[in-house]
Amino acid sequence: MSEMAEAIRALISEKGYSEDSVKQTIEKALKAAYKRTYGDDENAIVKFNDDMSDVSIYSRKVVVDGVYDPVKEIELEDARKLAGDEVEEGDEIDILEDPKTFDRSAVTVGKQTAHQGLNETYKTSLMNEYKDKIGEMIIGYHQRERNGNIFVDLGNAGRIEGFLPTKFQSKLEIYEKGDRIKALIVDVKPTNTGIQLVLSRSDTKLVSSILEKEVPEIADGTVEINRIVRDAGYRTKIAVSSAREEVDPVGACVGLRGVRIQNVIRELMNEKIDVLKWDADPAVFIKNALSPAQVERVIITDADKKQALAIVEDSQFSLAIGRQGQNVRLANRLCDWNIDVKTIEQAEELDLSSFNTVQNARNLFNDEVEEISKISELPGVDTEVAELLKAAGIEEFQDFVEAYDNGTINVEGVSKEALDKINELINENVEFVDEDEADTEAAGAEEEAAPAEKAEEPAAEEEEEEYFCPECGAKITLDMTHCPKCGVEFEFEEE
Repeated sequence: MSEMAEAIRALISEKGYSEDSVKQTIEKALKAAYKRTYGDDENAIVKFNDDMSDVSIYSRKVVVDGVYDPVKEIELEDARKLAGDEVEEGDEIDILEDPKTFDRSAVTVGKQTAHQGLNETYKTSLMNEYKDKIGEMIIGYHQRERNGNIFVDLGNAGRIEGFLPTKFQSKLEIYEKGDRIKALIVDVKPTNTGIQLVLSRSDTKLVSSILEKEVPEIADGTVEINRIVRDAGYRTKIAVSSAREEVDPVGACVGLRGVRIQNVIRELMNEKIDVLKWDADPAVFIKNALSPAQVERVIITDADKKQALAIVEDSQFSLAIGRQGQNVRLANRLCDWNIDVKTIEQAEELDLSSFNTVQNARNLFNDEVEEISKISELPGVDTEVAELLKAAGIEEFQDFVEAYDNGTINVEGVSKEALDKINELINENVEFVDEDEADTEAAGAEEEAAPAEKAEEPAAEEEEEEYFCPECGAKITLDMTHCPKCGVEFEFEEE
């Protein structure tokens, strides 16, 4: 095999170039040398053997009688010596060129073109490869730092360089030369020698990628990461859920004795992480999102504007707000709601009656508010829990509230958390109306609707007037002179 074939084989097998890219590079190099020698490469033809074992360059010339341009033309007599007597004037023939006869400067130009072409091909190949890796994690080592930006050694003889800009660094992390760095690939850029991978340690996807490797239930889809918000270096909030009721999504992420989440925390240089349960009910989700604070109650103050009020004990207020408002700020971003946190004492000073819970229910569930009385009709209620309560004889709201307040609900398969949630749903979506008030309002409405009928009532009552014995109270009529029960004598006088 020739030196050319050996070089081509090495480029393809060892360097990883494609056969087409190698052929294009060699063709460009030979044509560049040809052009440097003859001043034009329009008639230069490069041909490869089928097995890529060799390559040749030809000059395609027109057969003429009287040559004016020796680069593109050839005399008929000379053409017949090379291609045979059947050649005629006007034909085109390919004449083999020997690159060794090219000018020395032409050979240099050809080498430079080949080198540049191979570099471009290599960079293009790397760009295509790593563009598909955007969003994946990569591990490298701190190489140098400039203006706060960190350059990361990713191997591959410097052809691939990692770049961790200041804006993508975690605020509390400090690195020394040679330190291991695990980061997320967020962009790919070409450089003079290869490509540069733009890395991030502050992206939320870094947390989800690490968590996916630590929690098999996330990797297999049993547990879903619904949302992640992060103040890199300080705190991350993760909302998770599971389509399978028997799987506790928070427990799966935390792991036995917190082993799984501790591994994630170590990877993030001891950044605090709150794993909480996602819920479709915004009130419940807001309550969860303010973790680790314990929230007593959440009131939706304006569903259209996504505004809510979270009420906490005095001892939980600073925890709910967080340092410099960090906890409530992250909760706002996680839920996409504007959450106002108040203590119980502060909430008592507010006019909470102005928040119509029935109207809020209409806004939240985009439906007309109907008169409902059963637990199973509550929006967002767990149907299985509702069925278990019904089987135990607790189906109406009133029955549930009385039993809940008395602490007498003891139904197998229904946890205290499930009962608390139903109680919250009732408080948020049900408006109890006093029956006496309802009857009074109904009577008033009837009186307004039918005044004529009301006017006739006294006459009807007068016609049906009844009389009773003044001694024993027995019923009597106007034609009687003695009480049929006690025998007392009486008479009627007209007034």
